Amino acid sequence: MRQTILYFAYGSNMSTPRLRARVPSARKTAVATLARHRLVFHKVSLDGSAKCDALETGDPLDVVHGVVFELPLVEQPALDHVEGLGQGYGSKRVSVSLPGGDTIEVFTYCATHTDSALRPYTWYREHVLRGAREHGLPADYIAVIESVPALTDTDSQRQARELALYPDVR
Repeated sequence: MRQTILYFAYGSNMSTPRLRARVPSARKTAVATLARHRLVFHKVSLDGSAKCDALETGDPLDVVHGVVFELPLVEQPALDHVEGLGQGYGSKRVSVSLPGGDTIEVFTYCATHTDSALRPYTWYREHVLRGAREHGLPADYIAVIESVPALTDTDSQRQARELALYPDVR
């Protein structure tokens, strides 16, 4: 029986420090793309801000870039908990494409509670950007993420905690 599972991260969990704070044994296996989906910041978070979603559009021109991580099965419940599985996110199996053209089956999270009027906090967008840059996602894709309007979190302690993962942030 397989002791690990493949997970496609497309939002803040692309940031290895962020994901490893949640799932210490996570190991990157590949950069990948999810066809017929578009990255949107509309998932309603418990903190009142928007989080990422890989929205299924069916449009062949839409693509979400992300990172495939291998996770121990015993650590998946912890990730499900912090992601809010059943409380704003569901999970689903998807087929992602690898750089060489092969496809693999992975699981990912999908938003079940959305509000397009919400905006992410700047610290959340920073997690997404750091992950995108860390894994060398396309510059035009990163530019789209950079252009997403974001709000300063009024909870400065939460913002400091979130950004403490990165030693270059003061």
